[in-house]
Amino acid sequence: MSEHYYTASPQSDEERQKIQAVLRDTRFVFWTAASVFSREYVDYGSRLLIETLDVPPGARVLDVGCGYGPIGIAIAKTVADVRVDMVDINERAVALAQENAAANGVADRVRVFISDGYARVDGVYDVIVTNPPIRAGKDVVYAIFAGAKEHLVPGGSLWVVIHKKQGAPSAERKLAELYGTVERVARKKGYYVFRVTRGA
Repeated sequence: MSEHYYTASPQSDEERQKIQAVLRDTRFVFWTAASVFSREYVDYGSRLLIETLDVPPGARVLDVGCGYGPIGIAIAKTVADVRVDMVDINERAVALAQENAAANGVADRVRVFISDGYARVDGVYDVIVTNPPIRAGKDVVYAIFAGAKEHLVPGGSLWVVIHKKQGAPSAERKLAELYGTVERVARKKGYYVFRVTRGA
């Protein structure tokens, strides 16, 4: 089986490269490499999620499936006094995200570590964000949705971006089943951004 971004320990040549992006009116640089998600540019779904997110100052944030880090790092850079934890199963992605946090001046607000979903996540958060790993399969994606409940404070929110062709309608139904009300915060170019809130 060929490697992809959900491979835990990529063996392919890194083929590192540096990319740039303007997110939330702020310029970022990111190191990327082979066998990580969207290595050539920050993908449209992540961009839409970043631009749509409403994260309160001082929030504790978890980015699940962070890849090389654009979502969590953009939050850390543009929202005051936040603390951001970022997790991914892919060792190469986690190393890049750590490097990118430093490169963008947010290493003091960001913690990046290897975790398969929430396996190594401890504690609760005000906001959980995910551009879920579609290629890992529906079971993995839905486990990220369900697991957020245990790691959100009452009133905390889970934000998800997903494309219609990659299962947005069924994802919306699953989120409704888990959380009750689902808010469609954005819809653009086939991508949906959903927000759900954990009850008391």
